[in-house]
Amino acid sequence: MEITERQRQILCQIIEEYAETASPVGSVTMAKLFNVSSATVRAEMARLEALGLIAQPHTSAGRVPTDAGYRFYVNHLDGVTEDSALERGTHAIEVRVSSQSQADAAIRRAVDSLVELTGNLGLATIGGQLYLSGISQLFTQPEFVDTRRVQAVAKLLDNLEPWLREAAPGEPLNIFIGQENPIGRNSEVSLIISTFRSPFSDRSYIGVLGPTRQNYSRVMSLVKYTGKMLEEVL
Repeated sequence: MEITERQRQILCQIIEEYAETASPVGSVTMAKLFNVSSATVRAEMARLEALGLIAQPHTSAGRVPTDAGYRFYVNHLDGVTEDSALERGTHAIEVRVSSQSQADAAIRRAVDSLVELTGNLGLATIGGQLYLSGISQLFTQPEFVDTRRVQAVAKLLDNLEPWLREAAPGEPLNIFIGQENPIGRNSEVSLIISTFRSPFSDRSYIGVLGPTRQNYSRVMSLVKYTGKMLEEVL
C-alpha cells in the first residue's frame, strides 16, 4: 500500500490522538499540528479513508482508525519505544517477578503487572490452565458501554484457550487486531501476546487483550519485554 510521508504522519497522529482521547479526530486539530490548511488535511484524510485506513463514524465527526489502519501502523513502527515511563514499567515488572520463588507465582505477578501498566486484561498460560486478570479493568474502557461489545469479548474469552492451542503463534510477539481475531471479530479488541519457554511448556504465552484503541508501541514493548524476561528468569 503506497501512501505519502505526510499521509503516514497524519495516520499515525490520528491513531495516537484517538488512543489518548477516545474521540474522533478532526481536520482542524490535524491542520494545527501540521501547520497546513484544514482543506489540505481533509484531502489527505479523504485519501486515507479511500484506502480503508481511517473511517468517519458520523457525517459531522472526525476520523477514527480502522483495523487496517492499526495494522499498517503496527507494521511500520520503528523499533522499540524507549521512554522513562516504559523504563519504569519494565523495572517494576522485573522487581515483582524476580521476588517470586515459584514459577506459577512469577507468571501471575507478571500478568498482574501488565494489567496495572496497560489498563488491559492480562493473560498467560500456566501449564494447562489459562490465567486471566483485569477483566473489570478492561470493561471500564469507554468502548464497552455497548453491551453487545461486552458480549463479543466474553465470547472471545470463553474460547481463548483452545484458540491459542490451535493457532500456536510462533513469533516472539504476535498481534491480532480487531477482525483478525478468529473469534469475537466484532468486539473491536486487539490481542497482543508473547511466547516464552517456561518449566510448564516450551510454548507458553503471556499478553494482554484490550480495545483496538491503545498505545501499541508501548504495550507491544511491555509484552515483548515481559515474555523475554520470564524466559530468562524461569
